Amino acid sequence: MARADLNVRPLHDRILVRRMAEEEKTSGGIIIPDTAKEKPQRGEVVATGKGRIMEDGKTLPLEVKVGDKVLFSKYSGTELKLEGSEYLMMREEDVLGVFN
Repeated sequence: MARADLNVRPLHDRILVRRMAEEEKTSGGIIIPDTAKEKPQRGEVVATGKGRIMEDGKTLPLEVKVGDKVLFSKYSGTELKLEGSEYLMMREEDVLGVFN
């Protein structure tokens, strides 16, 4: 289990993710106004739980760790506002991939 400097600790197989800012321009140089932007689907893991508890009572550790940059689906997780910043609390299974 690892955590950031927040007053919350995810339980079991949940992780706390801070969304990463999306690009302000398209690859062609067009500036995207705030009203047309979608919420980012990338983020950085800032805290993790201990892992999934299996039926036999053993804990399966998480594959993601604090600091990992992850990709997740558009509607995954629960949005939270903690200490003035926005985060997503989601299960590890909602993570689609980890950036190298």
